[in-house]
Amino acid sequence: MFVVLTLVFFVSLSATTNADHHHHHPCHSPNMTGQISVVSLKGEVKAYGTFTYDSTGKKLRFRSNESYPTNSSLSLDFLMFFDKGVFYEIDAKNQSCEKKSLQSVDHPLDIPDDAKFCTTLNTGSASIEGEGLKVNMWTGSMHNVKGTFSMFVTMGCLPVATLYSTDSTTFLFSAMEVEHDIKEPDVLMVPSYCEHQPLEETPEGTVNSFFNEFV
Repeated sequence: MFVVLTLVFFVSLSATTNADHHHHHPCHSPNMTGQISVVSLKGEVKAYGTFTYDSTGKKLRFRSNESYPTNSSLSLDFLMFFDKGVFYEIDAKNQSCEKKSLQSVDHPLDIPDDAKFCTTLNTGSASIEGEGLKVNMWTGSMHNVKGTFSMFVTMGCLPVATLYSTDSTTFLFSAMEVEHDIKEPDVLMVPSYCEHQPLEETPEGTVNSFFNEFV
């Protein structure tokens, strides 16, 4: 179902473009709690889970829902500190973690400052009340990763979907059930069993990023 919804959503966005030539600057998302689905354009559900995003502290926690019924869904739990350039891969069950350098700060919940405004789109119907959603589309190049992104956000700067494309793969990140607050502040804190974890060396040629966690 998520595959169908996300792919249909992207197709509908592409099909209902309305040109808007006004000058725009990237907005920045507020604090948020919600859900994210990650689907490859080959139709594979890579992950589905909950996120907590601190827009001021530039912190993001993502935990995949292991109960989601798909064999291809990744079991992930990571905490990213974009300002510090580090992140933790967490195994809460075994109370262990790995601390790694973060080479790219790209993620699907905030528009990069150097993104370019593309157009304003209407999904569904713009003329029937309650039957449409107006979003802005932003595009740009990924940082430290050879690829591009297309990001769709509401007029209030809530992320709806982000399409990341590289030579080898394309992923669609869709945000759902988004709320304007941080419900569990503790999830943005480094677990006690991770606090003194040494920083692992990054193998040459490896780029650690939110995107690459799903590759």
